[in-house]
Amino acid sequence: ADGLADGGAGAAAGAGRLLVAWGAPTLGWVSGHYLGDWFDRELDALSKPQRPLPSGRLSPRAAVVCGAGCAAAAAVAAASANWRTVLLVALAMLGIVAYSRLFKGRGLTGNAVRGALTATTVVFGAMTVTELPSWQVLVLAGVFWAQDTASNLVGTLRDVEGDRRGGFRTVPVRRGLRTAVRMAALLHAAALVTAAPTLLLATAHPGNALPLLLCAAGCGAAAFLPLLRGTDGHHTALTPERALRAHEVLVAQRMLLAGALLAAGWTLPPALLVVLPLLLASLYAQGRMRSRHEFPDAECVSSGTTTERGAAGPQETTR
Repeated sequence: ADGLADGGAGAAAGAGRLLVAWGAPTLGWVSGHYLGDWFDRELDALSKPQRPLPSGRLSPRAAVVCGAGCAAAAAVAAASANWRTVLLVALAMLGIVAYSRLFKGRGLTGNAVRGALTATTVVFGAMTVTELPSWQVLVLAGVFWAQDTASNLVGTLRDVEGDRRGGFRTVPVRRGLRTAVRMAALLHAAALVTAAPTLLLATAHPGNALPLLLCAAGCGAAAFLPLLRGTDGHHTALTPERALRAHEVLVAQRMLLAGALLAAGWTLPPALLVVLPLLLASLYAQGRMRSRHEFPDAECVSSGTTTERGAAGPQETTR
């Protein structure tokens, strides 16, 4: 009876740690969206007036309160698993503020800071079950840093003119679309080249990661080939819509890479049970929400601005 009780307690503790490994980063992610939109509200008022804050659907005060509340909840959840992870939560929150206030408009530095926020979630997840991360975890955190940095750089292709008007010196604004796409492609390639040997050779169940790694590589090709063709001067010019689609594919790829990490340590079937529903939910949400979130709708356009989209991004004209 005592053994069964101990086993039940151990299972409950394990489930609780898994819940923290998912819940705390999710709360931090939601907090980042609230706070990021608050910091970007003036820029969004120029180029994305349909977003919640510029449109008035969400007040600035509510955004700050919700963002701070989610951050506090993330810290409490983190402390319940490993007090050291509270430092990671604090570092991530500091990174969100630094990215939005200082680094977002400073080229590749801003993209790298944004990528570091994703890397901390990998380390955080490992530290919910062990005091300190292993070298494999740190290498894989670097993989997710490079992949998210590339993804964030692709995201800057969507609104070059809006960033230029807002004074944001992003890579496309400073160096052009072609350079930005090539830099993102190199970072993405570095992520995959590093992920493959680490997941296939240095984990508990290496072969289990291969199917999801191959799917992730396919996503990379689907994202970057249209971008590279759109900036080579011989094919249809790169549009914000095409950049948005590439960014959506890279978000899906990041989930597949996370699934490969789970499969390498947990075998493939349970990893698929976790990743596939989340991936489908993400794709559905992106399909329903992201285009409306990124581009003004007819109501916003009729209020006084129109948007002409071309190779350099949206260009606002006032009636």
